[in-house]
Amino acid sequence: MKPGKGKACYTERDFVYRFSAGSQSFILNVPLQFPVYENLDHLHGRLMLLHDLPCFIEQDLKKSLNQFVKEETIKDHDREAEQALEAVKSGQVDVGTLADTWMKAYKETTLEHARPEEPNWDEDFADIYHDLIHSPASETLLNLEHNYFVSISELLGERDVELKKLRERQGVEMDKVMQELGKSLSDQDVNSVAAQHFESQQILENKWSTELKQLSTIQKQEYQEWVIKLHQDLKNPNNSFISDEIKMQPNRFQESADASQPLYEEHGQLEESFTIHLGAQLKTMHNLRLLRADMLDFCRHKRNHRSGVKLHRLQTALSLYSTSLCGLVLLVDNRINSYSGIKRDFATVGQECTDFHFPQLQEQLDVVQQVVLYARAQRNLKARHHHEVTNGSEGRSDKMKNVERNQSNLLPGEFYVTRHSNLSETHVVFHLCVDDNVRSGNITARDPAIMGLRNILKVCCTHDITTINIPLLLVHEMSEEMTIPWCLKRAELVFKCVKGFMMEMVSWDGGVSRTVQFLVPQNISEEMFYQLSNMLPQIFRVSSTLTLTSKR
Repeated sequence: MKPGKGKACYTERDFVYRFSAGSQSFILNVPLQFPVYENLDHLHGRLMLLHDLPCFIEQDLKKSLNQFVKEETIKDHDREAEQALEAVKSGQVDVGTLADTWMKAYKETTLEHARPEEPNWDEDFADIYHDLIHSPASETLLNLEHNYFVSISELLGERDVELKKLRERQGVEMDKVMQELGKSLSDQDVNSVAAQHFESQQILENKWSTELKQLSTIQKQEYQEWVIKLHQDLKNPNNSFISDEIKMQPNRFQESADASQPLYEEHGQLEESFTIHLGAQLKTMHNLRLLRADMLDFCRHKRNHRSGVKLHRLQTALSLYSTSLCGLVLLVDNRINSYSGIKRDFATVGQECTDFHFPQLQEQLDVVQQVVLYARAQRNLKARHHHEVTNGSEGRSDKMKNVERNQSNLLPGEFYVTRHSNLSETHVVFHLCVDDNVRSGNITARDPAIMGLRNILKVCCTHDITTINIPLLLVHEMSEEMTIPWCLKRAELVFKCVKGFMMEMVSWDGGVSRTVQFLVPQNISEEMFYQLSNMLPQIFRVSSTLTLTSKR
């Protein structure tokens, strides 16, 4: 029997059990190491099995074993207590240090002696904001956010203009250099000019990035201070000035939207909606939508939409601290950054408006990176230990070498989560790691990307996310190899897997009605979209309407 890990010294004592079978007497002698940390029921079962003991002594043996371990453990505790008291009396242990240790233990383990929890700024601000956004002051809050949004947009516009001028000037310089290549200039001179251009762009981008970060920080601080002050003023019933100011707040959204020309048009978006019931006995109603749209459309603020800016922003704000959150699945590569592809586009959208409630995207990614490094180190430690136990120290498998190579990267099917309050229709973004295998036509229901979707839906159930946007084809853009048979096969796989996962939700959350939106890329054909639309009700059980007519 293996000793426990809690103490450095162990003693071995014999457990003696006597019993009779007919006219014969037997003695069972088992050495036990104290303190005993393993389950006594398991130990009792092993003794019965290993020594082939008769069944009629099972209960008596169990009782005797428990009594023996209890008595010997009490004796050990008494002996340790006597030794501790003698150490205190003889001055070997400092009484003050011992008292501090006891006080710390009481505070950490006993609620009665624990310190009262300190006020949490984030929780307090969340409660205040939730109260205000559900009050007549909501219009004032949204107008202030809109003003900040305009300030950020103007700064981004200035940045884009300056970067465009720099690139145009560098383009002219590079054309002149290329004309002189082979005459008065060499390849080394061209490379030197290109390096200078790249460095100039980096310096300018860093300058604007710093200004943008500073402006966002100032806006966030001003906004939070203003929200708290407004909440305090509204608590004062005699402060009629604040109430009149809220009532007379002009509708700047409508004015700006009406004045904006041309109006925003949702071109090319197709949509089909379905209502389904899932479950064996207790059926749960869910809403399904199939859309042809860009995934980032649920993040961008539609500035020129006549009614979109205010309505979308209001709905997102109302449900920010609620049990009806909106989530989105973004397919990314295995690197945790925002430097390329759709990750860069998403980061650009997030910069258009200051997040007044959660850390900036880069701060959240830095935290995720640290968590991944820690988790990977723990997994590698266990894998290395298992490898040494099973294979010894001879050689190292390719799998072990690959595991140790990229500590900071994700594996396909893993995902990380970021929180946002500055997106148009999304609160939570699931960054699902996928590889080039999703572009092949032979993935199965056990593919890491599919299992990643299952885990995402499970997180939705446990964290009150009732609306989730999923890329149906597991890609954000169409390519040449994605033929009609490829699309139909992939859509059927995702539909069936998501249906199975949604039926599992009943055991996860007890059966909560949800909205699942399947998105297909914008460049998919209209014919293909309607083929997918016809497939959905064949896989899911779509609710049918009943027409009741009265007899005459």
